[in-house]
Amino acid sequence: MYRYPTRRPPPVVPGNIFLVGLMGAGKTSVGRLLAKRLGKRFVDSDHEIEDRTGVRIPVIFEIEGEAGFRQREVAMIDELTREHDVVLGTGGGAVLDPRNRSSLHERGTVVYLRASVDELWNRTRRDRNRPLLKTADPRARLAELMEIRDPLYREVAHIVMDTGSQSLRALVGRLEGLLARSGTITEDSAQC
Repeated sequence: MYRYPTRRPPPVVPGNIFLVGLMGAGKTSVGRLLAKRLGKRFVDSDHEIEDRTGVRIPVIFEIEGEAGFRQREVAMIDELTREHDVVLGTGGGAVLDPRNRSSLHERGTVVYLRASVDELWNRTRRDRNRPLLKTADPRARLAELMEIRDPLYREVAHIVMDTGSQSLRALVGRLEGLLARSGTITEDSAQC
C-alpha cells in the first residue's frame, strides 16, 4: 500500500521575532507566513490596538491625535514583547519611542524589512487606512518618513533585509536563512 508523504508539523522555535519597517514593507504578510512556518503565533500590534479599542487607527488619530495613538502603541508593544514565541509585526512608527526600541531590541530578534520609497508607494498608494499618508503628496511623505525612521530601524534591528520585488515565499525563505545564520533559529527549523 502506498503511503502518502505526510508533512511534519512546523517546529516550535523558542524566542520572539519582531518585524519593523515602514508601512507597506510587508511586516504583516511576512509575519503571518513566517509564524506559520516556524510554529509561532503571529500578532500585529496595530490590529491588537484596533481590536481592543473597537475602532480603526485613523479614528484614533482623528480623536486622540498621533500622540494619543503613540501612547497606546507603547503600552501595546510593552505587553506584546513580553509574550513568548511570537512573531510580532509592529506599526511603522513604533520605533519613534525609545521605550519601544528598548523593548523590541532586548526581548527578541528584530528584523528590519526595508523597501525603497518607490516600492512602498506602489504597495500603499491605494490603501485608505494610512493616516500619515493623507497629505497632498503621499509619496513625498513616505520619503520623509524613510529619512527620519531608517536610522531608528537600523538602530533597533539585529537583521536588516531588503524586501525588493521577490515573492512572499521567497522572501520568507530568505529570512529563515538569515535567522538560521544569526542563531535565532536552527537550520532544521528553517522550512526553506
